[in-house]
Amino acid sequence: MAEENCEKCAWRAKHDSNPQSFLGRLWRWHINFCPGWKKYFTGLSAEEKTKLAQQYDFKKYQ
Repeated sequence: MAEENCEKCAWRAKHDSNPQSFLGRLWRWHINFCPGWKKYFTGLSAEEKTKLAQQYDFKKYQ
């Protein structure tokens, strides 16, 4: 499997700049089940996980 590119993802950048855009909302929905995002997210430190979970209202990991 290719290495995750979640940190530089264009869709994630679109969400960060405009969360209400179609691609922004699609990306936010997508991270609920994306295996690449899960691997990326679980590989972060606890502090980084908390920050991202709050930033993206990611209740699954709060």
